[in-house]
Amino acid sequence: MEVLDKVPDMVTKILRTTLSSSLIILALILVIALIKITLGLCAIVFKDSLAVPYYLAEQIVMFFLYFGFLGLISQYFKSGYHFPLRYFIYTGITAMLRLIIVDHESALNTILFAGAILIMVIALCLVLYSDKLKNF
Repeated sequence: MEVLDKVPDMVTKILRTTLSSSLIILALILVIALIKITLGLCAIVFKDSLAVPYYLAEQIVMFFLYFGFLGLISQYFKSGYHFPLRYFIYTGITAMLRLIIVDHESALNTILFAGAILIMVIALCLVLYSDKLKNF
């Protein structure tokens, strides 16, 4: 019976180690991508005087997406192996902003993307203020 009692703890440790290792590898890949996009932004700003503003804005938003994912991974380790929900919402809002910048030809799509951002902002407000509302 003692062996069976230890199985859930062993499985949890194996899964946590696998997840943590995978997140560290992903963080390294994201750091490389962040460096690459930073160098690309520097090249656009300093070398290409005819840079397309939409392309530049898209690259800046991509920079923030990578930065957001790295922040999410960092918070996972800081908060005791837990992903805070608000960071997923921040990343979703940034991703939707990128879609609006990239795919702005269809007015209907732009309105739908803006509606999705509004829903995420409302969800973010509920998440951020839910703890404060419990105290009342």
